[in-house]
Amino acid sequence: MKALVLEEYLKLAYRDIDDPTVGVDEVLIEVKACGICGSDVHGVDGSTGRRIPPIIMGHEASGIIRECGKGVSEWARDERVTFDSTIYCGVCWHCRRGEINLCDNRRVVGVSCADYRRHGAFAQYIVVPKHILYKIPQEVDFIHAAMVEPLSIAMHAVCLARPCVGETAAVIGAGTIGILIIQVLRTAGCKTVIAVDTDAKRLAGARDAGADVALTPTAPEFGETIRSRTENRGVDVALEAVGVTASVRTTVDVLRKGGRMVLVGNFTPDVSFPLVSVVTREIAVTGSCNSRGDYPTCLDLIARKRIDLDLIYSGHAPLADGAAWFEKLRRPESKLMKVVLEP
Repeated sequence: MKALVLEEYLKLAYRDIDDPTVGVDEVLIEVKACGICGSDVHGVDGSTGRRIPPIIMGHEASGIIRECGKGVSEWARDERVTFDSTIYCGVCWHCRRGEINLCDNRRVVGVSCADYRRHGAFAQYIVVPKHILYKIPQEVDFIHAAMVEPLSIAMHAVCLARPCVGETAAVIGAGTIGILIIQVLRTAGCKTVIAVDTDAKRLAGARDAGADVALTPTAPEFGETIRSRTENRGVDVALEAVGVTASVRTTVDVLRKGGRMVLVGNFTPDVSFPLVSVVTREIAVTGSCNSRGDYPTCLDLIARKRIDLDLIYSGHAPLADGAAWFEKLRRPESKLMKVVLEP
């Protein structure tokens, strides 16, 4: 089969490789669409340490089942499916509690690190275990189904934030995940959603996604606008979708006393944290890792058009042209969001 292989850092090659073999409890999927994640873009140059070559990346995918292992009875050939990016064991302490994203034996599709290598979906075919599969609703096409993975990350983060109907919320960072978080907050019934970003184009996208207010953190009216929209208290919940010191501090600043903060972004491994402000104002801080069984809800929201994925969709291209699109996405001036490759 053909695949886009990261042969060495900064070198992607579209070439022939051996077809994957199907295990007893696995299925062979003909990949129809696979989105380029930001983690893949950063993985190309080795900066994440989680794309050690050689590796076939890609974990945001959809396709058609072409072969089932001998132990697979609940799925059939020709079914349209997507799959979780996390392969969890189902038997460890965390999995038995339903915390599948925290599985002790967790493997992520399209990742290679010091502990494991698991080839991904930038290929004509991929083999995955049956228990991470989800059926694609008839109303959802392959391209939109490939974007359910980032939506599930936004959904999980919002669930951890526990917004109540009528509460106010802020989203710090209006990139791909931030735009999706804004939409999920709207479905949760938040009265006011405030978007914060340093980029004017992203702020415009945040307004299209349903943000009532879109602000740059350095704007003179920033603090006053937050107060005026929140009865002079600050927002009830705030979700940080960048992962740098400045954005984390902004997230703390916009919260009310007793507010709830969810950290989603992890652009940098370490940040300076305003501990005194968090402690003295009794702010609850939660980290959000991937998703936890959120795919069915996300697919339903997409099917019912409650979430507009076209707001993050920048276009699609043949997998054969994938290396060139990675180069475009790596450019600092790139304003692209979600690009989907089609084998």
